[in-house]
Amino acid sequence: MQSTPAARAHHLRRRVPLWDNARWIAITLVVIGHGILPLIGEDDAAYSVYLFIYSFHVAVFVTVAGYFAKSGPPNSRALRQILTDIVFPYFIFETIWTIIRFALGGSFELDYTTASWTLWFLIALAVWRITLPYLVLLRYPLLIAIAISIGAGYTESIDSTLALSRTFGMLPFFVFGWKLRQWQITARWLDLPTAVAWRWRAGAIALFAGVLLVMPMAIETWRDLKLRRFMLYDESYQAIGYDEPWSGAIRLFLLLLAMLLAVAFLVVMPRRATWFTAFGGATMYIYLLHSFVLFPFRETPILAGAQPFWVLPAMIVFCIGISIVLSLKPVRRVFRPLVEPRARWLFRPEPSTATGTIVLPPEALPPLPPPASSGPPAEPPAPAPGEGAPRG
Repeated sequence: MQSTPAARAHHLRRRVPLWDNARWIAITLVVIGHGILPLIGEDDAAYSVYLFIYSFHVAVFVTVAGYFAKSGPPNSRALRQILTDIVFPYFIFETIWTIIRFALGGSFELDYTTASWTLWFLIALAVWRITLPYLVLLRYPLLIAIAISIGAGYTESIDSTLALSRTFGMLPFFVFGWKLRQWQITARWLDLPTAVAWRWRAGAIALFAGVLLVMPMAIETWRDLKLRRFMLYDESYQAIGYDEPWSGAIRLFLLLLAMLLAVAFLVVMPRRATWFTAFGGATMYIYLLHSFVLFPFRETPILAGAQPFWVLPAMIVFCIGISIVLSLKPVRRVFRPLVEPRARWLFRPEPSTATGTIVLPPEALPPLPPPASSGPPAEPPAPAPGEGAPRG
């Protein structure tokens, strides 16, 4: 069955190229960051690129998710989407990783409270989407989210269990994305004339260039400060090695910098459709599947120790290739049951409605009253003695 031109036009209006472009570039940066991770111990250039990417790429990914999150009261459809898009894939892929570790000689420990590698994002995303309607009831949700993030770093009991440390730590990015939608950033940005847009882009490019230049200039300082561990939002300040009262100021600075860079990232994204725009709908496939491709590089000494200079750019190109391949329709078709399980058999059928009234099945209907007789109406029974008399 072919869609009508009106239906196709409606679909095109719903997909804004700007956001699909941002989605795919952001997830590709995630893949690159994971791909070059084995190199950062011995290669300052790799560590500089890694810190540059991690200064904003997760913030962009979470901000985009927050931009499209619904803040109204959740209905049955929204709750079902949380299960099919987030919860079910988490259990599926966590089980797969457990089997892989067991097949490689490890013990079979099926622990769903500790996310394997990249799966923390699914737990965090579920929590963010569930709690957003409550957060936005407050007067200053973004400031409250920042306070929660900073405060969580002082609490040692908030760790990687159920990804709580990252859930609380990166909450401001999700709320920030929701705020961008309230500020109607898409309409305002797309309505800007091209010349004005390029002036904004020039400023954003200059900002990125400045951050990229600063990273290698003070690389030893960043290592001594353990900046990478701060950027992961996965540990308390004390676990990183900071027990000073001002440790939260480091997280505050990184949060504000990441939000600024996230906006700059959106500014430099093409506003029109490009060759990779269609890949923007495959971000979850890339996110969940790329770790299997990179697993050998992470768990084996292939990239251990000092490497030739060409390994870093080669690994970056390889990661871009991974992102492209995992975006293709054949790949998505094969892995759809794992990444987007519908599980219709698990849900009870929703009641149908007619003119806003719930239609119940016959067995659930209350009994009908007996039909009225055709004779004259019966006289009401006489009240019992004392019944109905006023009480003095």
